[in-house]
Amino acid sequence: MKTLFKKTLIATAVSVGVVGTASAKDLVIVSWGGAYTASQQNAYHEPYMASNPDIKIINDDSGNDAVAKLRAMAEADNWSWHLVDMVASDAILSCDEGLIDEVDHDAILAAAPDGTPATEDFGNLIVSPCFIPQIVYSTTFGYRTDLVKAAPTSIADVFDLEKIPGKRSLEKKAINNLEWALLADGVAPDQVYDLLGTDEGVAQAFAKLDTIKDQVIWWEKGAQTPQLLADGEVVMGSTYNGRLFSVIEEEKQPIAMMWDWQVFDLDGWVIPKGAPDKDEVLKYVKFATDTQRLADQAKFISYGPARASSAPLVGKHATLGIEMGPHMPTNPENARNTLVYNYEFWADNVDDLNERFTAWLNQ
Repeated sequence: MKTLFKKTLIATAVSVGVVGTASAKDLVIVSWGGAYTASQQNAYHEPYMASNPDIKIINDDSGNDAVAKLRAMAEADNWSWHLVDMVASDAILSCDEGLIDEVDHDAILAAAPDGTPATEDFGNLIVSPCFIPQIVYSTTFGYRTDLVKAAPTSIADVFDLEKIPGKRSLEKKAINNLEWALLADGVAPDQVYDLLGTDEGVAQAFAKLDTIKDQVIWWEKGAQTPQLLADGEVVMGSTYNGRLFSVIEEEKQPIAMMWDWQVFDLDGWVIPKGAPDKDEVLKYVKFATDTQRLADQAKFISYGPARASSAPLVGKHATLGIEMGPHMPTNPENARNTLVYNYEFWADNVDDLNERFTAWLNQ
């Protein structure tokens, strides 16, 4: 695994320090903010604090920068986070770098109601010995129904400024954008990652992105695209499917989903290597990942629970009263063309490709 970037660690350490060290009864839990953190607050945090009145959960919305900040904490040997919500590829990378703890899943997690061990209930979604799966989600596109003459139906439409003129929003990183660029350029889905492993393939992806670069607003937090769409600043944009569900169904904005070549991914908990109060952290994790709690989260956001035993318990939205099944990325109608995220590829290549992506942005 690549060596740590010392200069980045030192530069980032100052920003990490502002979080401070929590008291023994506070749990600083890092997540992604917006509708996603709200779903965790409703499904996990509030019920846990109600049952444990001596515990106060403090939300930190630093999920997008978690790996860099964990590296800085390791460099400074000053750990202020108790628990981090992390995508699977970042968890694999952080585990390889020794930034987070390996866990015995069956020892620390609740079994399913019928006694099925946690490792069987989560199955192959346990992609790292450090990773505790939580949800299956996708990154896909939303578009303004009143600002496009023809609704986008394929990933190629994202790159077609003649068919759909106007600004787009894309995440300010290589992940997903490079895959979509190749798919839109006619690359077969089963060849995408093989091609991205070559200089020629990366060049091809950037060349395709060049065709829309001057029409892109780059986002860094999942809540930004829904807001850009709601404000009419972009006609279409990528973000997490649950964020689009919120702006469409809860806020009733004139926005619709385009599911073509949505990218499946996993999100889950990791425990920082030097996390304080680990006994309290493990109690919370056991609660927050049991069968009922993972099903409860789906009442607030359209992400699929990672436990097999949770799926039958997914019902209606907590306040809207609509069935949540049809809004899940795994729904057969939504999953006709789906790219399964390659965790190992990105764990091995994320730093290099993000560096090349930043250089391309600055050209």
